[in-house]
Amino acid sequence: MKKTTKPTTPGQQKPDPQHPDTADGESAVLANIAAMPEPDRVIAGRLHEIIKASAPVLSPRLWYGMPAYARDGRVVCFFQSMEKFRTRYATFGFMHEANLDEGNMWPTAFALRKVTAAEEAKIAALVKKAVS
Repeated sequence: MKKTTKPTTPGQQKPDPQHPDTADGESAVLANIAAMPEPDRVIAGRLHEIIKASAPVLSPRLWYGMPAYARDGRVVCFFQSMEKFRTRYATFGFMHEANLDEGNMWPTAFALRKVTAAEEAKIAALVKKAVS
């Protein structure tokens, strides 16, 4: 009898060492960030440091070619560069795995043009809440 598996969405996939987007996630994310033009590289690099410090339970990985941070193989938050999507701002977003619920409506993505101390504090608090 043929075994069938339930399809999953990319945010729900378990890390697969044979898939280039999930093998050695830290190195892949850092290489991806290093290849970005400024200011995306600066924003993504700082975001990476904040996320690693605020939520060590999250594992870096590439998700659709973008830096993302997963828990138990499921993406919790991600970075979209302004260059890749030709927008005037980068985006820091959260997936449904993030525990950010506030009543019946809450933000799941934030525009970023640069990361100052004020944004660092907000990002750190959001990431900590997302994994709580």
